[in-house]
Amino acid sequence: MDTSQRRALLVVDVQPTFCEGGALGVTGGDAVATRVADHVRTHRDRYVLVATTQDWHVDPGSHFSDEPDYVDSWPPHGVAGTAEAELHPALGEVQADVTIKKGRYDAGYSGFGGTDEDGRDLAAALRDAQVTHVDVVGIAESHCVRATALDALEHGWQVRVLTDLTVPVSPELGQAARAEMRSAGVELVTSDQA
Repeated sequence: MDTSQRRALLVVDVQPTFCEGGALGVTGGDAVATRVADHVRTHRDRYVLVATTQDWHVDPGSHFSDEPDYVDSWPPHGVAGTAEAELHPALGEVQADVTIKKGRYDAGYSGFGGTDEDGRDLAAALRDAQVTHVDVVGIAESHCVRATALDALEHGWQVRVLTDLTVPVSPELGQAARAEMRSAGVELVTSDQA
């Protein structure tokens, strides 16, 4: 490991609720879960910290709707305490150093809006581990991955999104998210290039 870089891996919302058959299933979600698990298993030594985030909605207000617009409101998903809100079974052997639950009482797109079981937020966990660089993977690229990557950049970290370890809600939304992230300064690379 390059000692000048202390890199963290942020595994964003790899949960059954966002995979095929889930409340907000994204085509390719299960495959991304498997690829993320393989990446962690193969490259765990690259990271000083691995963090997972989960949508963990208790009462997110207007984020949930019986008549969702799929922009600001959505069908119920990632409901706290349900099997769909747990980490995807493919991640069963991933020993995360930090587990962040987000969106309890709000939309919670970014992993930086949640906390671990001790009430510590993601930024504090990264600072505590003296992280300098962040890789972001997970579901969905167009929403929570984008929001988490942009917030990581805003907090001052060097940020990469590993494009083969994420999937957007739709190709069009993915293209827009990649353009926004790239223009903000997020590096977009494949896991093989990383």
